[in-house]
Amino acid sequence: MKKIIFLFVILILGMTSCNEYLDINQDPNSPTENNVTAGMIFPGAEMNVAASYGNFLRIVGGYYSQHYSQNFGTSNYVDYSRFIMSATRSSSTYTQLYQRALKNLETIREQSTESEEWGTFLAATTLRVFTYQVLVDAYGEVPYTEALDPTNLSPAFDDGLTIYQGILGELDDALSRATTSSVVGTNFLFGTSTAAEWIQFANALKLRILMRISNVQNVQSDIAALIEKDNFPTEDISWDDIWTDETGKASPYYQEEYATYFGSNQVNVVANIAYMQTMLDSNDPRVPAFFETNESGDYKGGVSGTNFSTSAQYKSPYFCRPVFAYDMPVSLITVTETEFFLAEYYARYGSATDAEAHYKAAIEASFSAAGVSGAEDIYTSYYPYDNANYAKVIGIQKWIALGGTNNFEAWCEMRRLGYPEFGDVTGADIYDRANDVFSPELYVAGTLYTPIDYNTDLGTGKVLQRFPYAESSTSRNSNAPSNKGVATPVFWAE
Repeated sequence: MKKIIFLFVILILGMTSCNEYLDINQDPNSPTENNVTAGMIFPGAEMNVAASYGNFLRIVGGYYSQHYSQNFGTSNYVDYSRFIMSATRSSSTYTQLYQRALKNLETIREQSTESEEWGTFLAATTLRVFTYQVLVDAYGEVPYTEALDPTNLSPAFDDGLTIYQGILGELDDALSRATTSSVVGTNFLFGTSTAAEWIQFANALKLRILMRISNVQNVQSDIAALIEKDNFPTEDISWDDIWTDETGKASPYYQEEYATYFGSNQVNVVANIAYMQTMLDSNDPRVPAFFETNESGDYKGGVSGTNFSTSAQYKSPYFCRPVFAYDMPVSLITVTETEFFLAEYYARYGSATDAEAHYKAAIEASFSAAGVSGAEDIYTSYYPYDNANYAKVIGIQKWIALGGTNNFEAWCEMRRLGYPEFGDVTGADIYDRANDVFSPELYVAGTLYTPIDYNTDLGTGKVLQRFPYAESSTSRNSNAPSNKGVATPVFWAE
């Protein structure tokens, strides 16, 4: 059904370049603003979120989480592997999320409020809240209370806690208005005409936000009330069966990194030794679900902070590429992630028995999504649950699970939980660049390491904590604050 909707909307709106999925604001053949309906622009708003979240943010999340390293010779993302982000690198993503997603979603919210179509209102609000959550988690502070006003060219930046509290209120308001039978307009995410699945998505999103905010504010009762409803998604929330193997219609990350629609492409992303070796050391059956073998049929990961450009031996075929396809899902929230949040909640506020049950359920869900068996061996033999060290066991297994589905959220949870931790071994220890000597046996499973070349503004033994404010958000904004520095945590990780 979703594919039929997808092709129908394409015929109406037309397709743009590979970075402008269904962007009606850029299409001169689109209807005028006065004639636009929610059903016409909601899919376009969705695709702009998918293009940013499923491509740029997935890539940088993978490098900052040390799931990925930079391939031999190429340099497109080597700065990410050094835990670097410039104000310009994220500008197009920032603009896409604000001008092409949030603005259209706000139009939908206004229209559905006027027509009292509360299912569509909930759907647009949920995706709006999701987008603001992502922006806060990346930048720390962004325009919110004064955002999206075309007459205000210098909106104030709100602190992250204010935004999180605001979007929680928005979710509660939208959930109070919609019922499972409320009608939802044309959408890609579920392709259904009622709000039942959007309600579950909103609940899972609310749990994520509350768990993040719980580090700095007591929201235990709010989380307990949400869990009491027991209405979370039973399947991963993702844009999945809408992609086709064509220019502008393939899954965003595949089109960026793998497709040859525009001629030959550079091979940039390969496995990181931290991620690969951690899974190999526990005989994790998810390895072949997440990575291809190298030319020798082995699983090998590279080292952050270099691209092996002077190596005589460790060339492109030596390292493993992630498994991707034109129809790979863009995951927003997985069942695995929700179960890990529930495990953490019970570890902190409830019983160790319940925490362990959800911990095991999270790993089982990850294995199921990867299409492999053997989860029991992971949580029995290699990473058994330990309530006294819940943050460590949950943190490492969440890092592994999200590395195959949602790298941006893995980066967020690493910063919040503090795991995996940095070990004593550095990237320069693992790979002696001057002598072209690779010593992977020095790496200690379940740890991070300082990249060979690293962000000196960040220092050693630290992961990037935030993006600098996007140049597109500050260049003409007299109210833009000074950057806090990439070593300064966003509010929920302080």
